[in-house]
Amino acid sequence: MQNRCVNIIAHLFNAPLGDSEAAIGVGTVGSSEAIMLAGLAFKRKWQNKRKAEGKPYDKPNIVTGANVQVCWEKFARYFEVELKEVRLRDGYYVMDPEKAVEMVDENTICVAAILGSTLNGEFEDVKLLNDLMVEKNKETGWDTPIHVDAASGGFIAPFIQPELEWDFRLPLVKSINVSGHKYGLVYAGIGWVVWRNKVDLPEELIFHINYLGADQPTFTLNFSKGSSQVIAQYYQLIRLGYEGYKNVMENCRDNMLVLKQGLEKTGKFNIVSKDNGVPLVAFSLKDNSSHNEFEVSEMLRRFGWIVPAYTMPPDAQHITVLRVVIREDFSRTLAERLVFDIEKVLHELETLPSRIRITAKIILADDEKVAAANKEKRDLEKTREITTVWRKFVMQKKMNGVC
Repeated sequence: MQNRCVNIIAHLFNAPLGDSEAAIGVGTVGSSEAIMLAGLAFKRKWQNKRKAEGKPYDKPNIVTGANVQVCWEKFARYFEVELKEVRLRDGYYVMDPEKAVEMVDENTICVAAILGSTLNGEFEDVKLLNDLMVEKNKETGWDTPIHVDAASGGFIAPFIQPELEWDFRLPLVKSINVSGHKYGLVYAGIGWVVWRNKVDLPEELIFHINYLGADQPTFTLNFSKGSSQVIAQYYQLIRLGYEGYKNVMENCRDNMLVLKQGLEKTGKFNIVSKDNGVPLVAFSLKDNSSHNEFEVSEMLRRFGWIVPAYTMPPDAQHITVLRVVIREDFSRTLAERLVFDIEKVLHELETLPSRIRITAKIILADDEKVAAANKEKRDLEKTREITTVWRKFVMQKKMNGVC
């Protein structure tokens, strides 16, 4: 059943497979394990090539955007790979392909592109990255590959943007991961990683066991795990099919547009997310001088909404955004209700004193306390000085026999 899911997903991602050729991939515990496995394959393949050429192989690196999920940082730290991040900038919150290619060197095991940034849902330009890397590989003689982290967008782009080239149609894309528990419509705990060809997964990383009755290849970091998520994924793929997934994703996109337009009508927010990405809305306050996004997030909890607020990575860390992810159970009615509740929160915040005035009052009160304490200290010191002078006078009189 797992192999059937891998084959379906590989064909969805346009893997170059023959009529009877089986796809190369594995089910994982979320995209985090999938990324670890893909990264290990890239590292081992790069090391083998460097050893064969008699070159050093102790300083591998990987190029990503600063907007990558934390699992990429875990991979780099756990498996001793330098993480070279392309920093973000105002108005551009994904990896810049040109800057990424500039950072590639002979020790780069792969460039990781994200199809659906966690921060704003935007699809990175994998096609441009591929074209630029093809040219750089020709100039340098390297063969630096690309991995696509499609954890969020892998089950979206094939259905609502089938013409978008981001997958195995691009020659340098060697592996792709996707989360079944995001838009694969399965409960938490299932991810997938698929390789372009058998040669892209070093055979030495695959273990073979036969104590279950037949030869069974295995390539995982986890050990015993339940099969319920795999069964659920297979059920959804068969039950919904291409048209079913397409209908779900189109509905998510439509509800995302309803929420986006509702927020725009308030006149209070800048929309940071893009329409051609994951169906989510990321937005920030146009004026956060009195109240900020964290206050909006906190007050929305009283209405039952958990809308996270967070700052962007370097060099856009001065930007704070709120994010709402649209899933299949997030209806148009819920989108309209959320806009209504956000408007109520904004109205309540306008009636409250701003955090700047509150801060100013606190500072003023602290200053007054300090001033009072200083005055009390000065009065006490003056009293002590007078007492000291009087004691000296009395002692002198005693010594002169006056008293």
